[in-house]
Amino acid sequence: MLSKAGLIPDTIIEGRAVTDMHDDLSGRDPSQSTIARLIEWSVNNQLIVLVLAATLAITGWLAVRNTPLDAIPDLTDTQIIIRTDFPGQSPQIVEDLVTYPLSTNLLGLPRTKDVRGASMFGTSFVYVIFEDDVDLYWARSRVVEALSRLGNQLPAGATPRIGPDATGVGWVYQYVLVDKTGTRDLAELRSLQDWFLKLELAGVEGVSEVASVGGFEREYQVLIDPNRLRAFDVPITKISAAVKAASGEVGGRVLEQGETEYVIRSSGYVQNTEDLKQIVIYADNGTPVTLGDVARIIEGPALRRGIVELNGEGETVAGVVIMRDGENALEVAERVKEKLAVLQRGLPEGVEIQTVYDRAPLIEGAVSYLEHKLVEEGIAVALVTLLFLLHVRAAFVSIITLPLGVLGAFLIMSAQGVTANIMSLGGIAIAIGAMVDASIVMVENASRRLSDLPDDTPQSHRRRVILQAAKEVGPGVFFSLLIITVSFLPVFALTGESYRLFSPLAFTKTYAMAFAAILSVTLVPVLMLWLLRGRIAPEERN
Repeated sequence: MLSKAGLIPDTIIEGRAVTDMHDDLSGRDPSQSTIARLIEWSVNNQLIVLVLAATLAITGWLAVRNTPLDAIPDLTDTQIIIRTDFPGQSPQIVEDLVTYPLSTNLLGLPRTKDVRGASMFGTSFVYVIFEDDVDLYWARSRVVEALSRLGNQLPAGATPRIGPDATGVGWVYQYVLVDKTGTRDLAELRSLQDWFLKLELAGVEGVSEVASVGGFEREYQVLIDPNRLRAFDVPITKISAAVKAASGEVGGRVLEQGETEYVIRSSGYVQNTEDLKQIVIYADNGTPVTLGDVARIIEGPALRRGIVELNGEGETVAGVVIMRDGENALEVAERVKEKLAVLQRGLPEGVEIQTVYDRAPLIEGAVSYLEHKLVEEGIAVALVTLLFLLHVRAAFVSIITLPLGVLGAFLIMSAQGVTANIMSLGGIAIAIGAMVDASIVMVENASRRLSDLPDDTPQSHRRRVILQAAKEVGPGVFFSLLIITVSFLPVFALTGESYRLFSPLAFTKTYAMAFAAILSVTLVPVLMLWLLRGRIAPEERN
């Protein structure tokens, strides 16, 4: 005998409801589809489903806490920069003797997309650009191997160096040194930066390089008098050789006397300008000709190619902190600020560290804005669902797919290495409105069926009604969500900067929708059995 309105038979044959209302056009019972069997399996194994849902929630929450944060995706290519200093040479000489040999040797590296060179006065830059999916450290090792094979192809004095293991968006923090007393010059501030702050910050976790900018680097300068050179008949090459040989240490041997050993060595490191003045160039009939006889030795600034100015108030010295590839930009910036707060106590009185660029507020602002929007969207969806269902527990069943779907998306993001930025969180914002569609349809269909049952209907029969209602619409809503899930697949066909910009959005939107589709046919039927209890108002009253 059929229950009210002829919805569900009261009798069960072989554990399966007998109905002729759900046959599709092909004559096949949709309850026998794969999705329907998955729904039935979930209902029969409720403990497993709930444990898996709890595991997803816990691991997803841990992934949210460990996912690197950044303002925007990293749009840069996988590239290695080789810098070679060739002092005093013109750009054409640098191009012919340094840039060209380096470029031709690096062209044959595996998975190389492009090699570009730039030559300027005294310096050569070579950029090796690899394919998009190449690991940065694998690329660096290939470049180092290629440089080791160059041998003597480069001129003496030209030693290539590869850049830091960072990307184009690794600039996370910058600070300046300001002397409030006005008693210290730029050379002293640069010395504090190079020999104190830079060395200490290099040990901070996640920092790849600390670049010093501005100020003056101190050096000993030998100002030769050409008239004296001519008077003493001394060529410049002799002076250069004498200066190079003067500053150093020469090892001797061990001399044993009695039971005591004496280490014999010659120490000749230059300590000040007076030491340089005493360097002997040659001796004429026992009379030495020193460097001080033919030149004036002073301590002065090295040549520089740029300056740093703060707020139009004058020059200063700055430090640029570069983050290592793959690190959490927000955490690196916070660690740098903590370290600088400690180093401030070691600076001379009156010298202060001022922040001029900090990416942390930008990251926090971008992520916080989208977090608020996600919360607002979730509340709006919850209110609309509650308004139309007029059943708190039924609304909870529909809304539960929102946080679990988002946590599942973060779980895959963390494993894949996708950072939480304005694009990846935007993908979740796009998906959040459609994630509850399937669960709302299932809950509404079950509520409509339950509302037609008498108040004294046995609980076992209500369970069968809920299961049949879920199996009736489950396959349709699952595949409708699946269609929405794959709607962003064309984004993955993009290449270059377009792919790096939009792929985080497509990834997170696809992951969130996929988890919502799976949860709608596994967890939602189980929760409907537990929460759709009591009197359900007919839909006409809603």
